[in-house]
Amino acid sequence: MLETLTPVVATGLFQYAWLLIAIPAIVAALLLILGKVTNGFGHWIASLAPIASFVLALIMFIQLAQAPKADHAVGLTLYTWMTSGAWHFDVGLLIDPLSILFVLLITGVGSIIHIYSLGYMADDPNRRRFFAYLNLFIAAMLILVLADSYIVVFVGWEGVGLASYLLISFWQAKPSAAAAGKKAFLMNRVGDMGLLVAMFTMLALVGSTSFSRVDQAAPFLNSGWATFIGFMLLLAACGKSAQVPLQAWLLDAMEGPTPVSALIHAATMVTAGVYLVVRSGAIYQQTPAAQLAVAIIGTITLLVGAWIGCSKDDIKKVLAGSTMSQIGYMMLAAGIGPAGWAFAIFHLLTHGFFKANMFLGAGSVMHGANGDVDMRHFGALRKAMPITFVTFGIGYLAIIGFPFFSGFYSKDHIIEAAFHAQPVLGVLALIGAGVTAFYMTRLMCMTFFGQARWAKDVHPHESPAVMWVPLVLLAIGSFAGGMALNSWIGEWLAGVGAKAGGHPSWLPHITWIGVVTLVVVAAGVLLGWWLFGKRPVPAQAPQKVSIITTMGRNDLYGDQLTYNAVGRGGAVLARGVDLADEKGLDPLADGTGWVVQTLGDKVRHIQNGYVRTYGVTMAVGAVLIGLALVVSRLV
Repeated sequence: MLETLTPVVATGLFQYAWLLIAIPAIVAALLLILGKVTNGFGHWIASLAPIASFVLALIMFIQLAQAPKADHAVGLTLYTWMTSGAWHFDVGLLIDPLSILFVLLITGVGSIIHIYSLGYMADDPNRRRFFAYLNLFIAAMLILVLADSYIVVFVGWEGVGLASYLLISFWQAKPSAAAAGKKAFLMNRVGDMGLLVAMFTMLALVGSTSFSRVDQAAPFLNSGWATFIGFMLLLAACGKSAQVPLQAWLLDAMEGPTPVSALIHAATMVTAGVYLVVRSGAIYQQTPAAQLAVAIIGTITLLVGAWIGCSKDDIKKVLAGSTMSQIGYMMLAAGIGPAGWAFAIFHLLTHGFFKANMFLGAGSVMHGANGDVDMRHFGALRKAMPITFVTFGIGYLAIIGFPFFSGFYSKDHIIEAAFHAQPVLGVLALIGAGVTAFYMTRLMCMTFFGQARWAKDVHPHESPAVMWVPLVLLAIGSFAGGMALNSWIGEWLAGVGAKAGGHPSWLPHITWIGVVTLVVVAAGVLLGWWLFGKRPVPAQAPQKVSIITTMGRNDLYGDQLTYNAVGRGGAVLARGVDLADEKGLDPLADGTGWVVQTLGDKVRHIQNGYVRTYGVTMAVGAVLIGLALVVSRLV
């Protein structure tokens, strides 16, 4: 049985933990309700909201760190939602080592994205509504990670789905944006069914969905039921974190404004699946089959995302494929068990810095290139946009795992843990690291190096300070985040069941696997430079390409597979229902109507308007009733 911390009753500042959620939620409500009245200042208030929540979370984190380890989990019951028979449902929050790290990531990186958006969305006529949706997104994600039960998680889970739909389709005048928002919303509903079924099963078996009750009961669950719950939770995680086979929505989500992409990919939506699996560790410990499935799905996705990243010319879609891949690494680590949980969260945090850095950097490039996203139209931007180049370059070094940058610490731990758990998964994760180095080098060469390929009416220039200052802050995190976390995160998360792993120092822990990883990464960098740095890049994508590139350009035909697996079957079912309605239900309804109408036509002749007729009818009726009563007595 996992030794997890028992929550203590909230006291002091922790009694006001609900403010973490309430601040951005109230601001979002005010901006939406008051409408145009807040157009002139709403974006400023919305930017201050996550900053206020971050400051509050930081103070709580410090207090948790200073408290005895037994007090590292704090429970706060807000109110009783419902009592029905033996079931009792409270709405409560849980502030523990896992949730507080997520809160810091969401509010910290979210604040930086808000500040960046002040410049990026400065000329948008619907800026106030955009910032309201950003605050709503932050509030929903905070509900999700601070919940003390799966039911409250589900409230935040659905809130995140709503906010993502509103933001992805924010520019709904574009048909592609409207379609992308709908696609994300519908595909996530598939995953939501997994979470719902898992909760219903918990209620049936345990009588509760609170984390503490479920964790205590997990060792006593039948292995079959534990496996079933584990697979249902995995389905939910695949939907939110864009893991195979529910990954197709993530690439289309790039239709939203770039700050939305940064928020979804770095601090909010796609991290929710990793959180759910790690938080449900007590269940996965009882089901090796479901645990292995998590690791396999993560491994497949990290390779699929990397494959897609190699094939795209759209800078944002390359980064989207990269997100799929990096979340795949986190899911792989989460599927390893307690030995990998800390590494999954470690990489999630470092990824939050360097992926937000690169997405906002891509937005800066677009700002200087009149909104163009095609890397074949860039080149030589390092001279025109030096700050964007340097900060993006730091993110690039972090994601490929260059020594002493953040990804070097976190991703290498996952690869090493995968080798120890399942050597096959370790080899595949190692291959993924080499492919990551290749396609990210391709992106750097096509965007910042080589010859300028932009159109005559494009005049690349550095973004304003309100946009590049956030890039600098995120670049610092992309470089130093791994060093800062490496020395303590394993021990910090040991209270939520993770094994204290990692090297207790800012220095890297070099092993033979780490050396091999560096060699593979170096090979990927050299290949990317050889093909796209040393050689000229054509301004138009070549039409004759290999089947591998074609598949990558078409997202490995994810949309087609989804349509054939779900769309065609749904269409057949709809036609069957329509036929049953037309040939069965319609005649039945029409026949019923005909019978009633015919009887009405016959009976209405009795109502002739003569009082004597009604009197006789009443008398006859009374006699018949009397006879019936007499007969019933005799019988």
